[in-house]
Amino acid sequence: MRVILLTGKGGVGKTTTAAATGLHAARRGTKTLVLSTDPAHSLADALGVPVGAEPTEVEPGLFAQHADPRTRMDRAWQGVREYLLAVLDAVGVEPVAAEELTVLPGVDDVLALLELRDQVRTGPWDLVVVDCGATAETLRLLALPESLSWYLDAAVPAERRIARAVRPVLERAGGLPLPSEAVLGAVDRLRRELTDVHAVLTAPTTSVRVVLTPEAVAVAEARRTLTSLALFGFAVDGVVVNRLVPDGADPWRSAWARAQAEQLSAVRAAVGPLPVVTGPYLPAEPVGVDALADLAGRLYPGGAAAGDPLAVAPRPPPVQVQRDGQDFVLELRLPDARGEDVDLARDGDDLVVTVGPYRRHLTLPSALRRCDVQGAVLRQGVLGVRFRPDPALWRTW
Repeated sequence: MRVILLTGKGGVGKTTTAAATGLHAARRGTKTLVLSTDPAHSLADALGVPVGAEPTEVEPGLFAQHADPRTRMDRAWQGVREYLLAVLDAVGVEPVAAEELTVLPGVDDVLALLELRDQVRTGPWDLVVVDCGATAETLRLLALPESLSWYLDAAVPAERRIARAVRPVLERAGGLPLPSEAVLGAVDRLRRELTDVHAVLTAPTTSVRVVLTPEAVAVAEARRTLTSLALFGFAVDGVVVNRLVPDGADPWRSAWARAQAEQLSAVRAAVGPLPVVTGPYLPAEPVGVDALADLAGRLYPGGAAAGDPLAVAPRPPPVQVQRDGQDFVLELRLPDARGEDVDLARDGDDLVVTVGPYRRHLTLPSALRRCDVQGAVLRQGVLGVRFRPDPALWRTW
């Protein structure tokens, strides 16, 4: 199944682009779901029809849905919530406050991703177009399955051993209830579900499109977004530049057109081979299927990778390992990254890569776990980390 996620700075037309993309595909015979994970829930406004927590048919072949984390939370996490409430009650937290404290930050993001996973795995769709939140929210959302799985892998095995061996002792000594097997089973289930979500997000048929307007601030944020998406291994297959002002005789419009043309050139230079599609500044807000169909015709007039929502452009692997003499070189694509923004650390079997405010734990292949890091070079958008085998851990034959 094809999955396209659209993200961008707030106010650049991301939701209307997502709706227009889905409509464009549906009217060409592709059964399409447009799924909004954006907390603002503007998809219904763009389509001009009511949209709820279940897929709603907008027209033949096109369905729309707002992810509803609360419904899923009540259905899937009651056991975990009851355990947390018992812990808070044991330490004297008032019941009303305890109920509020169990609504953990980030839970909505997890549940929205699980809804996406379910629609991809079990839905009748050929294409799912995801209207994500603003850029920072999307990056947090997409990075969540891998990072949360890493923490669960580190924490839960030890928790299981403690719970089984010394639960009675600890409960008597500390007065706090320890998680039951049912709670720990729910955490295990979460780990498996996050693995499924990560598989969907990094599948060869999944890609991200970045939406922006030709303004310096939006372009700068989009360039940082491309770097951060690459850090977490997500493939970008195109950039959509909205609201281009047409040139005109009056000085005001001509000045805007020239300034936007400069920013559009900067975008094309920054994204290299990625397709860049453009949409004009329309005389009226595109609301409703007819207006969205007109916008889609302007955005996707041809059959290029970004013009055909089902097309999958060839892409290099985000991480690969090369042999260089006796050394190994791990290569991580980081387009437009600057050396001063990149930091590396070795943490056991993980390589921790930080780019600006974002950090990723890369679990190293078996061969590299038995190596020492010799250094790293960032060249032409590729970070190369050199590993040399540790003689104490490698056997020579």
